[in-house]
Amino acid sequence: MVLIRTLLATTLIATAIQAPAHAAPANIDFTRPEVVASGLQIPWGLAFLPDGSALVSERNSARIVQVRPGSAPVEVARVPGVVPGGEGGLLGIAVSPTYAQDRFVYAYHTAASDNRIVRFTLASPTATTVIRSGIPKSSIHNGGRLAFGPDGMLYASTGDANNTGNAQNVQSLGGKILRMRPDGTVPPDNPFGGSPVYTLGHRNVQGLAWTAAGQMYATEFGQNTWDEVNQIVAGGNYGWPIVEGNGGDPRFRNPIVTWSTSEASPSGAAIIADTLFAAALRGTRLWRVSVTGGSPDSVLRGTYGRLRHAAAAPDGYLWIMTSNRDGRGTPSAQDDRVVRFPPGGGPGGETVFEDDFETDKGWTTDPGDTATSGRWERGDPEQTTNAGAVIQLGTTAGGANDLVTGRTAGAQVGANDVDGGLTTIRSPQITLPAATRLTLSFSAYLAHLNNASSADYLRVRVAGTTVFERLGSATQVAGSWQPATADLTAFAGQTIQLEVQANDGATASLVEAGVDNVRITKS
Repeated sequence: MVLIRTLLATTLIATAIQAPAHAAPANIDFTRPEVVASGLQIPWGLAFLPDGSALVSERNSARIVQVRPGSAPVEVARVPGVVPGGEGGLLGIAVSPTYAQDRFVYAYHTAASDNRIVRFTLASPTATTVIRSGIPKSSIHNGGRLAFGPDGMLYASTGDANNTGNAQNVQSLGGKILRMRPDGTVPPDNPFGGSPVYTLGHRNVQGLAWTAAGQMYATEFGQNTWDEVNQIVAGGNYGWPIVEGNGGDPRFRNPIVTWSTSEASPSGAAIIADTLFAAALRGTRLWRVSVTGGSPDSVLRGTYGRLRHAAAAPDGYLWIMTSNRDGRGTPSAQDDRVVRFPPGGGPGGETVFEDDFETDKGWTTDPGDTATSGRWERGDPEQTTNAGAVIQLGTTAGGANDLVTGRTAGAQVGANDVDGGLTTIRSPQITLPAATRLTLSFSAYLAHLNNASSADYLRVRVAGTTVFERLGSATQVAGSWQPATADLTAFAGQTIQLEVQANDGATASLVEAGVDNVRITKS
């Protein structure tokens, strides 16, 4: 079949997009990368849990690992029935929007005869329930992205499975975007009665994202000429295989942006403010597309190699994931990796409150502390070690001072650690702006000997709500500054105090903790 291709002989086309005029561009600081996880094997999907950690699927191993800043990846599930091959295997994952109640995790994977969507809990990951099967499979073009939309429905992208006829056939689930209830049944308002098909005419969609106003966008692999970003509308036909790129055919919806396939091969996508971030595999960069129109630009060109996914974290960070071990890249010793970038300063990332503890801004300890020693102080800490491991850090995350438990330790481990219970220190009152996203960021450590337990902890609380927690365990943990974040959007418009707590709850345990560089930003 002859493809109708764009008449313009440029390698990059951007068309105007209808979007709210008041939308603001995303402000992400790409100069401050943080590697969240390394040494992964062909990671493909990523979804956030309510505690801010993320689940990452590995295509060929069928593993799901949990990743969080400052911790090594932990395998939490191995999905049964995955049959990897070519581009197939364990692909997209999604977390239920009501995870706190039902604990459901969803996965899209290639099986023996088809691609399918299953759900399960991390407590019983082998007890999977198939909620949608019969999606065509092949060694290429399996689609695979899963995401819950703002309407609470589950969306899945499928490829044409190397059979172009699937894309225009409404009876086939190949070459489509599907929309389902969380149990896999068809919503009554889907555009094709009784069918999960939401849109058709796709070659291989691997990126799904929504604006704050609920408008959906998708990234799509072209064949030889044009990759695409499409604005998705219910029942829309996006032209493949009759059209690749902008075809000028009124039966089909044109993309809002096209790239040459060498510049993009776009996979996962995320939207922050009015900016769509598209992870480029062959293009080895991160594309930025304004949904209010204008020409796209790119960052991270060649920095991390092939990029498989981009994801917007609840705290305003942008996460990316590499795909250099998929047989088409040149992996480094650290690959594959998950890397995150913080919100930037200036518009969309303005500082509301900041304290590096180099001067006294009025933090106060709680007179009702039950701890008999090691109470919080602001100052320059002394280092202690045990069996070669640093327990109380003698350094700060920046400058000379931080908040630390038992600042004067006398170089003897346990000499002034937290003993006897709880110690709390509170910030001065902080007035938060209304109607905005707020992110708390800071550096912290919790160190202890192997006589600790989960009754020992470091916590940050706001108005009686725990927004960050790190628990002890019966393993010696050395002190190490780690970045941490928490979403404070729920407190917008309120005047708050940050409460930092350290607790000695285990018998004769040894607990040391520190906090530095506290910052609240709005975006």
